[in-house]
Amino acid sequence: MSAFCEDVLGTADGVEIARRIGSGEIHAREAIDAAIARAERVNPSLNAIAAPLFDAARKQAGRSRSGDLAGVPTFIKDNEAVAGAPLLHGSRGLPNRPSETSSPFVEQFLSPGLINLGTTTMPEFGLTGTTEALVYGPTHNPWRLGFSPGGSSGGSAALVAAGVVPIAHANDGGGSTRIPASCCGLVGLKPSRGRLVDMDGAALFPVKIVHQGMLSRSVRDTAVFYHAAERHYRNPKLPEIGLVTHPGRRLRVGFFTDLDEATPSHPDCVAAVTDTAKLLESLGHSVERVTRPFDDGFLEDFFLFWSMLSFAATRFGTWFVDPDFDASKVEDFTNGLAGYFKENMQKAPAAIWRLRRFAHRYAACFEKYDVLMNPTVAMPSPEHGYIGPEVPFDTVVERLKWFIPFTLTQNVSGGPALSLPLGQSEDGMPLGVQLASPLGDERTLLELALEIEAAAPWPRIDA
Repeated sequence: MSAFCEDVLGTADGVEIARRIGSGEIHAREAIDAAIARAERVNPSLNAIAAPLFDAARKQAGRSRSGDLAGVPTFIKDNEAVAGAPLLHGSRGLPNRPSETSSPFVEQFLSPGLINLGTTTMPEFGLTGTTEALVYGPTHNPWRLGFSPGGSSGGSAALVAAGVVPIAHANDGGGSTRIPASCCGLVGLKPSRGRLVDMDGAALFPVKIVHQGMLSRSVRDTAVFYHAAERHYRNPKLPEIGLVTHPGRRLRVGFFTDLDEATPSHPDCVAAVTDTAKLLESLGHSVERVTRPFDDGFLEDFFLFWSMLSFAATRFGTWFVDPDFDASKVEDFTNGLAGYFKENMQKAPAAIWRLRRFAHRYAACFEKYDVLMNPTVAMPSPEHGYIGPEVPFDTVVERLKWFIPFTLTQNVSGGPALSLPLGQSEDGMPLGVQLASPLGDERTLLELALEIEAAAPWPRIDA
């Protein structure tokens, strides 16, 4: 399902669209009108837009703007308050009323001059790896309708991959930027903890696992966005990323492809990593296979912490989600997670203690290597219904363990990780390869990604 066509957007990325607007080749209103026309053409099939704000976007396009991405159309995920759009978090339990103001993060996200066209679909509270929330209905992968775009930023990913917009907001509590990047063939960077303005309420988490971010089709769009976002807010505790425009030094890269012998990744996911390892060697990098930097106990601790978030949302949602939140309307999976925590809450203090200490163990992996590499997901994008809301809770949990076991470590450690669409399944679905670096070192990832993109451009829907 492609929105690409011979309009003013063409196949350009965000940087190129902004250049055309800045040079006067096109007007911002033309870019916005073209993106809206694309959205209206393909969204009936994709079902990726939670709340359109087209009229407001047209008004914004008529005002003078500045910034590296001035006038470029975008969307924001439906778990950030956006003035004029309801904040549903993918849940039937939230009231369908427009937000009066936008969140501080939305202000940072739009600060490069981006113009928001609306909000995008997500699973309920971002709790699973697909985007099939009952409040909207399932969102489709533009590479193949009927398949998942991943989650939880699946709506944003579908719109970027289909060509509606070049850039869209995503955030990531356990892989929710990188998983849809893999499923939809996109660039998805989960930045270091604290790199961007935090989601409202993040300070309440005993382990701050949710990190803001974005999705794009080109590495330079991601690089330019982060450079521009740092002008709005710069975390003094982290090294500045700066503007990344060229490849960097030769790196020491360690890679792994499976959790263990009992839980191997899909052969296509393994091939994506091993092929990338050969590519990196050909480019002069030092590459060797390593042991995965976590154990089964880590996965169990993370799942318990994840279920605690669901328990908190269902039990205390009127306090920290919305005063009018109706917990009786949440989906079965959310209730299942909450129930799991209730049965195992006595284990939570020790699990949280271990998770808080994990960053030290994870950091030790980079004493020998500059970058760690592994599959972003352990299997290609599944069909709708594989981990959807109608599937029994225990079945979904087991299937999620097979689908998305690799992306959790960086949420707990706080380190950055980048998914690049460097593989394809036998039936042509995109597959991501994840590259990770130490806390604060997004620059190394972006320099490497620029080099990889130039050496082995990835397929896109418009090709």
